Amino acid sequence: MNQHRFLTAALLSAGALIASQAALAYQAGDVFVRGGIAQTDVKSNNGDLDVPGVGVARLDVSDERGLYYGLGYLFTDQFGIELSGQEKVEHDLTLGGGPIGSVDRMPVNLLVNYYPLGGMDSRVQPYVGAGLNYTRFSGEELPGLDVRRSYGVIGQVGVDLAVAQGVMLNGFVSYADVSADVRLGGDKIGEAKIDPMTIGGGITYRF
Repeated sequence: MNQHRFLTAALLSAGALIASQAALAYQAGDVFVRGGIAQTDVKSNNGDLDVPGVGVARLDVSDERGLYYGLGYLFTDQFGIELSGQEKVEHDLTLGGGPIGSVDRMPVNLLVNYYPLGGMDSRVQPYVGAGLNYTRFSGEELPGLDVRRSYGVIGQVGVDLAVAQGVMLNGFVSYADVSADVRLGGDKIGEAKIDPMTIGGGITYRF
């Protein structure tokens, strides 16, 4: 009788452990939200602008950081969609080595993510994703300067580490193709090549 009770308790404990581990894994139908801080490093050469009365000069855009967010849904254990972005970030601009003010950048991404360990009993859930990037520029300080919106592709690699049921630590790296026409007084004077690489860390909440 004691052996029977012991076996029953052992089976119940094992079942609870398996169920709790499975609850840590990504599964079809899961919804998640992400948030944290991200550092954005733009490419070193941001293009040349042909300014009337000045000539051709090199444009430089500063690296900056800000808050990021994400909202996602899993169609299957291993595939899902994510809408992500970053708060409006202010970048300093220099032209030919001299400051010309700043511009605000706000990216929005729509990605399809693949989770190779989705549905498996693992606290570590890596993922890769690819999709489309939309970047809006605004708040140009130089009178007459207009940095146009950009559409391009984006890819990302990330990982979620479960620390409790439904709560994960998140880290990711993404790269986006961002090139925007630059106008001065309505006339195009060149192209700003941003191509940001973003490294972020924060928390994912899954439910």
